[in-house]
Amino acid sequence: MESSSSYSSRGAASFFTQANALLRKNLTFQKRNLKTNIGIVAFPILLCAVIVLIQKVVEEEMNKYGHRCGCQGGVCGIQYSSLDQFDACPISSPFEWPALLQVPRPESRAVTSDHPTPAGLPDESCKVSQSCPASVLFTGGNQSFAQILAQSLFLSSSTALNLSDFPRSLSTVILGTDTSTGNTQFMEPAFVSDRPLYLIQPQCASNATSPLSFIIANKSIELGKIFSCREHDYLVFFLPLFLFFVNLSFPFELLLKKLLYSESLVFEMTTELQCVQGLTLWRDNSSLINDELFNGYQQGNSEKKIKEFIAAYDFLNSDEKSFNLNIGYNSTYNNDGNGYLVRVPRSVNLASNAYLKFHNGPDVMAVLEYLKEMPKTGTQLRFDISSLLGALFFTWIIELLFPVILTYLVYERQQKLKIMMKMHGLTDGPYWLISYVYFFSLSSLYMICFVIFGSLIGLKFFRLNDYSVQIVFYFFYINLQIAMAFLASTFFSAVKTATVTGYIYVFGSGLLGPYLLQFFIEDTSFPRAWIIVMELIPGFSLYRGLYELSQYSFKGDQMGTSGMQWRDLNDRQNGMKDVLIIMFIEWLVFLPVAYYLDQVLGGIRKDPLFWLNCFQKKSPSSQRKPSLQRQGSEVLVETESTDVSQEREVVEHLLLEPNISHAVISDNLKKVYPGCDGNPDKHAVRGLSLALPNGECFGMLGPNGAGKTTFINMMIGLITPSSGTAYVQGMDIRTNMDQIYTSMGVCPQHDLLWETLTGREHLLFYGRLKNLKGRALLQAVEESLKSVDLFYGGVGDKQVAKYSGGMRRRLSVAISLIGDPKVVYMDEPSTGLDPASRNRLWNVVKHAKRDRAIILTTHSMEEAEVLCDRLGIFVDGGFQCIGNAKELKARYGGSYVFTMTTSANEEEEVENLVRRLSPNANKIYHISGTQKFELPKQEVRISDVFRAVEIAKSKLTIHAWGLADATLEDVFIKVANNISMSFHD
Repeated sequence: MESSSSYSSRGAASFFTQANALLRKNLTFQKRNLKTNIGIVAFPILLCAVIVLIQKVVEEEMNKYGHRCGCQGGVCGIQYSSLDQFDACPISSPFEWPALLQVPRPESRAVTSDHPTPAGLPDESCKVSQSCPASVLFTGGNQSFAQILAQSLFLSSSTALNLSDFPRSLSTVILGTDTSTGNTQFMEPAFVSDRPLYLIQPQCASNATSPLSFIIANKSIELGKIFSCREHDYLVFFLPLFLFFVNLSFPFELLLKKLLYSESLVFEMTTELQCVQGLTLWRDNSSLINDELFNGYQQGNSEKKIKEFIAAYDFLNSDEKSFNLNIGYNSTYNNDGNGYLVRVPRSVNLASNAYLKFHNGPDVMAVLEYLKEMPKTGTQLRFDISSLLGALFFTWIIELLFPVILTYLVYERQQKLKIMMKMHGLTDGPYWLISYVYFFSLSSLYMICFVIFGSLIGLKFFRLNDYSVQIVFYFFYINLQIAMAFLASTFFSAVKTATVTGYIYVFGSGLLGPYLLQFFIEDTSFPRAWIIVMELIPGFSLYRGLYELSQYSFKGDQMGTSGMQWRDLNDRQNGMKDVLIIMFIEWLVFLPVAYYLDQVLGGIRKDPLFWLNCFQKKSPSSQRKPSLQRQGSEVLVETESTDVSQEREVVEHLLLEPNISHAVISDNLKKVYPGCDGNPDKHAVRGLSLALPNGECFGMLGPNGAGKTTFINMMIGLITPSSGTAYVQGMDIRTNMDQIYTSMGVCPQHDLLWETLTGREHLLFYGRLKNLKGRALLQAVEESLKSVDLFYGGVGDKQVAKYSGGMRRRLSVAISLIGDPKVVYMDEPSTGLDPASRNRLWNVVKHAKRDRAIILTTHSMEEAEVLCDRLGIFVDGGFQCIGNAKELKARYGGSYVFTMTTSANEEEEVENLVRRLSPNANKIYHISGTQKFELPKQEVRISDVFRAVEIAKSKLTIHAWGLADATLEDVFIKVANNISMSFHD
């Protein structure tokens, strides 16, 4: 053990010393749980490997003969092509299609009632007959010149359709469609839908509708080239698909045979052709045009009245010598944003032709003969499983750290290890810093292994998306997850409940992501604000971010491009930016809230307004004032015993002195638990006053439920007093518990130890918290192990899980004494020890009390007599008597106990003998010839008793007899019974 001056010389442990102690303990704890940690880190690696295996199996299955272009059963040739093989076939010469305008549907065309400035728009009555014109807005710096060009927009060079050469024959007329674009295997959707084609004219005759018949193919097919699958394969590719869309009942196999065995094929298509008036409307500036275009924006909301235009032209500074313009068009017809045949070229061509006609006459024009897609090579089907399933599986992988962290935090709460550390000097700052850094390091290692391994094995989810975007996203979420675990841990007191709840959250949020959140994300009509509200749940924000990464990687893999880049966060449809902002804000909010709740709801609870204390200035003169409350249900001064009243007077006198020399002073300390359900209040401690100097061991004796543990809990800060206070080393327990903990040691009633740490590691940790370092630390640990008989035989280097109950108890005593604390609380320290170990432990305590104050509770009267300098019998919340063992036995044990055993028929003679010795003798025991009597000391002398027994031996058959003084146990029973009877009366 250390000298009494060692603590004052080294002082309290600094912030970094405490942080170092906790970090070393955590690293040692994790070293003991190495297998568990390896399993945690290996789980995402295993799942990534499973995904790769599934990817290989799926790719192998998808690229068998039945899924290649024109291959079935091991035999290849285009004659074996089927609809599910089209994506794999090469298209060296995509089909040519006419350039069309995107025309609004009749019910969506702009009319006067739809716009606040409807200049030039038709009346809404045209919607009844579906004859509303399709409007084009235009503006420019030179209005007259802009109007000349606008009047030429819809002037066709020919109104007679010669469709013998499709599609070039349609380049001289202005055709439009209201069909949306989409991926239809390089086909123009307008020619495979049931919607009419529109002929755009400056004026239309009424009911200008006629059938349109044209040949879409008239090509010679050489049989030798069919099997080569190189040239003219677009006919075989497009025509069956075309007929499949136009007429689902068309015999697909018959068409293939016709293509194979015929050298030519002529297919005539008939569709409805409607005339639509193209109306050009002037607006004063581009801002007015933007407002009207915005009102006509197709947002997918069926309840919104859509008011659409064909296009809008801003001729800017165009004049006779220069041509400059901006064109606006409705991009919402470009389904999914994939860029399929966006119908803008015809709008550009119209404006260009209008300018050419102005300069060179009406017969001059730039002919836009056709549009076609880029050729494509033959491909194998690709289906990236990691991108398709990544949002779900990776949500589970990342969130699995949450119950791990939560379980660890709740374990420390359930086992009261956090309280134990704090009572030995660990402050909040080092605990939160090291715990947070420790969990962050574990999470970072987990995610680094996850990303690196996923990239190495080729998962496109990781390889295609920008790594910096992924790093920022994972960094924000693991910090949010740690903060959320700290916050959630304040609401749990049992590890099992926390673990079950944590895994329910993980799998529940993972499943609700694809089956709830994703449904709303992909529904363009669902309000974006509500999606953001749903993403406030951390599990949903994680899923949304992973969903965006998976979507970009999936598209990038299909299109041969990269995945998500930083520039993509500016996309309105991309939710990653919102997710990052939400996670960052929640991280900053969850941490302080978690700290506040930990202080208010944690093991050592503080007042909800504790944070106001930092704004209050303490007055030194008012820090110590004797409490004068003596009312209510407290034990009244008049009913207190003399020694208890004297102790109260000593306390009041000490508190008036400028400096407190005593180690512990309890000033009228009281704890009242409010009654409920009509029951009265429970007074656990009734105005307790006690002064304890250094070098004294004070023992508290009392029956179960007397209030001893409540008093100890108030002194060590676990509960707050209802009134009164106490001072430890001159510091108030109400305001200075953090400072008190640095000079305090506690041996709790139940051992609070880490199962996987050794006895030596426990003492090293708590020794560092008491600012022991280097050789002094190692020497103190070794002496502590020797003193409690845990040094020899390597016992101190065994894990606590292998300790017996007595060994754990001895270790708890050693922990309470290491670091030379000035005040030590021991709650039944020798419970469960064998006699030899108990005697050695008593020697340790007797040696330790020389330079420190010890408050000890026990039910062993022998222990109390051996260790305690003073004793207090504590009954029903208050001291009934205070003094050393001899004083209490003299005061409350004023009788001898006389015992005699004879034959049963001689019991009366024995009782007569006792009555002659002491008329006021009291028989307290009687069974089968054995009788026990209390003899008042003032009525008998010991010599008279011996003389009377010698005389009685000649007359009676005496088997045994004895005369004993009263024991401490007799005193305790007498005081406790008297108090219980008085309260009962």
